[in-house]
Amino acid sequence: MGKYIIARQLSSKKVITNEGDEFGRLVDLNVSETTGKVETLVIEPNPDSILAEKLRKDDGMVLVPYESVLAISDYVLLDKRNITY
Repeated sequence: MGKYIIARQLSSKKVITNEGDEFGRLVDLNVSETTGKVETLVIEPNPDSILAEKLRKDDGMVLVPYESVLAISDYVLLDKRNITY
């Protein structure tokens, strides 16, 4: 039950970079079936973010490795240098 509460709290959080770029909105997480660790964030990109638009996939979403996350509170803070997808 706790996992669902945490996932619900994370969904729709605003995602920004450590340089203040409003990157988008968190819509999902990809989790390893074997380890249970979060591997990537699935983000709906902000159309005003040049970086997010460059990384947009065919399905319209951006995948960001979890290692890019610096902090999660009222928003998700990403290290811009580690966004590699």
